[in-house]
Amino acid sequence: MYAVVRSGGKQYKVSAGDVLRVEKLDAEVGATITLEDVLLVSDEVNIQVEASTLAKAKVTARVTGHGRRRKITIFKYKRRKGYKRKQGHRQWFTELAIENIEA
Repeated sequence: MYAVVRSGGKQYKVSAGDVLRVEKLDAEVGATITLEDVLLVSDEVNIQVEASTLAKAKVTARVTGHGRRRKITIFKYKRRKGYKRKQGHRQWFTELAIENIEA
């Protein structure tokens, strides 16, 4: 069984036992959270995308940690103008372990 959930403006395909990194959530490490924005649920035979069915669906996950992704470099440059800007960015994430999918 798998589901497609939305978190942080992105969509993720998850199954029970998966570990995924989503945009940072306000939750303590070890806490159990519920992802209720479910877009699709499938049991490998039937695919459910009806609004009435998905309103009851939820995905339960446990927070396993927080961290930052690897650094990306932003470099702006305009030739022959003497304009250069260099900047770095590291995005925060929350790591979730998917425990259960309820349809």
